[in-house]
Amino acid sequence: MSTVTRRSFLFTGGAAGAAAGVALLAPAARAATDPARPAAGGAITVGAGQTYTVTGTTRVSAVTIAPGGVLTAPAGHSLTMTVNGTETGQKLAATSGADTVFVAGSWRGDIVLTVTTADDVPWQQHVYPFRQALYVDASGVVAAYSVLAAATGGPVTATAASNLRITSTGECFDGVFADGGSYTLQCPVISLTGNGRCDFVGYGAALVANGAGTSLVVEAASVSNHGAVRTAAISDNGATLVVKNSRLQVRNGVLPADYVPTVNLDTMESAPWMLAIDGNCRATNLLGNNSVAAYVNSSIASESWGVLSTDAGAGCTLVAVNSTVANTGDSGYGTYVIGDATEYLLGTQFDVGTYATIFTGGSAAYGDSDPATVAALNTSLGLGLTSAELRALPRRPTVVNSRRFGFMWHAASTLAITGGTVVNSPHATFLNKGQQIGVTVDGSEGARLSPGDGVLVQVMDNDDPGPVMVNGVLENAGVYTQPTGEPAKDATFDVTVAHATDSVLSFTGIDLTGNFYNGMRADLNLVLAFSAAQVTGVITATYARHFVDTIDSSNWWELGAISNTPQPAINNGVIVSLAAKSTWTVTGTSYLTALTLDATARVTGPGGGKVTMTVDGTPTAIAAGGSYTGAIVITAA
Repeated sequence: MSTVTRRSFLFTGGAAGAAAGVALLAPAARAATDPARPAAGGAITVGAGQTYTVTGTTRVSAVTIAPGGVLTAPAGHSLTMTVNGTETGQKLAATSGADTVFVAGSWRGDIVLTVTTADDVPWQQHVYPFRQALYVDASGVVAAYSVLAAATGGPVTATAASNLRITSTGECFDGVFADGGSYTLQCPVISLTGNGRCDFVGYGAALVANGAGTSLVVEAASVSNHGAVRTAAISDNGATLVVKNSRLQVRNGVLPADYVPTVNLDTMESAPWMLAIDGNCRATNLLGNNSVAAYVNSSIASESWGVLSTDAGAGCTLVAVNSTVANTGDSGYGTYVIGDATEYLLGTQFDVGTYATIFTGGSAAYGDSDPATVAALNTSLGLGLTSAELRALPRRPTVVNSRRFGFMWHAASTLAITGGTVVNSPHATFLNKGQQIGVTVDGSEGARLSPGDGVLVQVMDNDDPGPVMVNGVLENAGVYTQPTGEPAKDATFDVTVAHATDSVLSFTGIDLTGNFYNGMRADLNLVLAFSAAQVTGVITATYARHFVDTIDSSNWWELGAISNTPQPAINNGVIVSLAAKSTWTVTGTSYLTALTLDATARVTGPGGGKVTMTVDGTPTAIAAGGSYTGAIVITAA
């Protein structure tokens, strides 16, 4: 989000007045001769075809807008209506647009019509006219951008606000927007119902921290949003957002009937089904360059789509410590890693619909919330946790409970699993859709991987059909078609050696039960290194097929669901090394292209039984310290 379009308008009284506190409702003086301003306690009626311009913040007891009537603010300003402290009455003027308009209707109660300075934020093809209950910058509360009638509770000062209550039933209204300086929210309760519009700028979000040097600390918050793209929390453009001891939850809304699903960032309001997920509201988003978001001892949930997202940025860092991350619906991810983002998931419980993490770049570390690691992150990222807060965080392992897969790759990325991390999923723990990856799993402190269908690693072709251009619009209307027949052999690709572009996984100090499949048709080897590990299962090249021949938006859940038929490698080598007393117990015929054992490693059959091996069709004994390349077939006797 660009900050150059925002101007700091400090409320009357200056910074000193802000420090002393600001009234949450300060209606402007009324001119008795101004016909556009009814007397206090009066009513406003806008007839069909009429335009009523509210020239200054006004309090009335009733507002009626007939169909075709227009209630508005002067040029260069925005108008917001609150009824008994709740923002209401506006909706988007057009699907995938940016401007909001008042709907026809009647309202009664303590009504405040707040006129604020226009807060226009251009991004891609739109200019978003932000309205928010509380806008703060380095100088304190900026009254010109704040709809203070929507921020009940208090007190509010230049640096902090306590017990704020912000409720919205209109569309695209924000809760708190911090754009510079340091600000603390203590015990806010925010409820936004109705659709937002763009979670790449925070238009319609409960909490937004924006801009380098901005620090927004949120303590003991309760955020409950219900609406499409009605995000709970966003950190953008180098800001630092720290959420502690809080509960954030979002539910899907209903998109307009003429909304067209797309991956165009400026108009995307629903999850790309090509990721095998659905939904229209992410709980959080981390954007821009060098932004930070940390969730400590908190509960964050989305109905579907995603919980902790990074998107459209560079150098971002996401942290979750001793928190819970959940999808309450049938699909969704816990975290999304993009570009060069870095994520630390420590001592956190994941209860997710589809994946713990989707990777399209960057790196993630799943581990325990050990005090040294948390303290180091607190220092390096400037999270501001006190010594007492750090001591109050017990060391916990991370636990992943997924209702489909563990982790999925759409681009080159790295993953580290350490400590007592446990990953439970009914299907593949590691689902790699044809990407260069680096995975390290250290089980020396108890890490466990438990795939229900026995697939630990599945490498397959990318089945994302991508968007297509329809009448000049990038729509999510692609169709995946299952390839037929055997792939053609690429004589230039060596399946017996590791390449920098391969899928590489290393396992140390861990017992593993499950299978490792490389079902790629194109050039990509599966490289597996085991050290002080006990492995029971099949490790093999396969012929992989989806269970259906075509996949589109009507059966998106079929993405990633495949069968495997073990067979000799074509362009999908399988390279295995065993070291430091590692044992591989072979449970079925396995087709490799390279096998290396150190003097302490061994390959056996079930119950310590014998195995047979052929290399390029020649029976060959498996010797301690041996190294073999070629068309290797290993079978339990």
